[in-house]
Amino acid sequence: MSIYRLSAPYERTPFQRRASGLALAIAVNLGLLLVLWGLGKFAPVAEKPSHSVIIDLMPESRSAASKQKQPTAPKTAEHPQPQPLPKPPPIILPAKPTIAVPPPAKKPVEILQLSKEEMAAGDISNLPKTGASGDGDSEVVGHGPNGEVLYAAEWARHPTDAELGGYLPRNAPDGYGIVACKTVAGDRVEDCIELDQEPHGSHLAAAVRQAAWQFRIRPPRKNGVPLVGSWVSIRIDYERVVRTGSL
Repeated sequence: MSIYRLSAPYERTPFQRRASGLALAIAVNLGLLLVLWGLGKFAPVAEKPSHSVIIDLMPESRSAASKQKQPTAPKTAEHPQPQPLPKPPPIILPAKPTIAVPPPAKKPVEILQLSKEEMAAGDISNLPKTGASGDGDSEVVGHGPNGEVLYAAEWARHPTDAELGGYLPRNAPDGYGIVACKTVAGDRVEDCIELDQEPHGSHLAAAVRQAAWQFRIRPPRKNGVPLVGSWVSIRIDYERVVRTGSL
């Protein structure tokens, strides 16, 4: 009777032990490759289509914002097709005018008969010439302080006793004072200088010069034109009035 006995691992040679380990590793790898290759052959079972309705609830603000972001296609302007204009009815003119315009009536020309006196009055050569020297010009009475023409003064308003009396010296005698003044706008005078007085040394000319700012004198005229800025001669006569009576 024969007996078989398994050899122990330590009884094997090193080469045999290494070869068995390598064979075992190769076998394991081949098994894994077969498993992976088999999985690729079997396709997954296709799922049946579902007829359920899925509703996605979104906030109102997001839905409004999405609506605003959606670009709106520009509307194309519709051009109406031009319609043909109706033709105007033809105008038919009458062969002869139905309304006759009467001719304008001729008015007789009226001739005015003028007498010799009326014709002489209407002659423009007999009218007085304006602007010519003559009546209306101021009287020249001398020359001013620097040789200017000196005209006679023409009062626009005579001064009052109160306007003159305030500048008279005490115990002033009867007499007169003469000054020359330059006319300015508003019938006034300025820059007055003393020319003469009677009696001499009475200071009556000084009284006239001091009161002259109150005077109203028209400017002299030449050919009807007022000469504002010309010089005029002003004379004031002073006379004392003596009143007698009983208390």
